[in-house]
Parts: sequence; C-alpha cells; structure tokens
Amino acid sequence: MYRKLVLPLVAVLAACSHAPLDVTTGRVGATRVQTTGDGTSTARSVDAYKADLAQRISEVNSTRVYTDRPQALLRSIVVVGFSVDRDGNLVRSQILRSNHDRANEQTALAALRSSTPFPKPASHLLRNGRVEVAESWLFNDDGRFQLRSIAHEQMDE
Repeated sequence: MYRKLVLPLVAVLAACSHAPLDVTTGRVGATRVQTTGDGTSTARSVDAYKADLAQRISEVNSTRVYTDRPQALLRSIVVVGFSVDRDGNLVRSQILRSNHDRANEQTALAALRSSTPFPKPASHLLRNGRVEVAESWLFNDDGRFQLRSIAHEQMDE
C-alpha cells in the first residue's frame, strides 16, 4: 500500500529537481537543456533559464566542474554578470564580485565564452532583446568549480 503512495510522490519530487539523481552514487548528474526544435529553451522564467545556462556551461566545461559537494571553505567565489541575446549569443560579460583571484576570474570568463552559443531564451524573457543574469562560480582549492544555480550543498566543516 505504501509503495503505491510513495512511488508517485517520488516521481513528482524528482520532476522538480534541476538534474537527475543517480541513485547508485547519490550525485546529481548533468542533463541536457530541454529545447524546442529551433534551439529555444523551454524555461518559463529567468531563474529557470539561468539554470539552463548553468547546465550548458557545466556540460561544455565538464572537466573543470567539481561533481561532488563543494568543500566547506571555498577557495574563491566569482560572480559574473552577462547578457544573452535572442539568438543565444553572449553579448556582454563582466566580473561583478570577486576576491581578486585573477586565475579563477579568467577561468570563469573562459568557461562562459567557451559555452556559446547558449539555448535561445524564450521571447517573453527578453528585455530590450536580451536576458541579463548574474551567476556565481564556486571554486574549490583544486581550481574546479560549480555554478551556484545548480550547485550541490556545501560540505560541513
């Protein structure tokens, strides 16, 4: 009886997550961004589109992405503001906040640039022909990162 109640509940909750959970490892895995036939993201909000962008960046830069929980005390946090136009092109990017770790700033900007083109934003998300977002790169001591929009919870001290 409980199985009949629990399985649908688990399915509903799983549909709410950003990425699928690998039940064998307990890790959230990278997924491909859902798009329409013309490459437009199916995200209905700017936050959902931001998560799509984070998935794309993580997918393209998979060798630089930390797949487990980030360490308790991060080496660096770099916040990058950027704009994506109606065609998914990166229009502008800049460091908004950093601890002045130039190597990690360059890694964040390079990861962003290498991930273009992005999925096209849905037309209702555009303001003046573009979507403006800010994303935080969370760096571990080894130089690998996760993006805040889709990051795992940090480890305890």
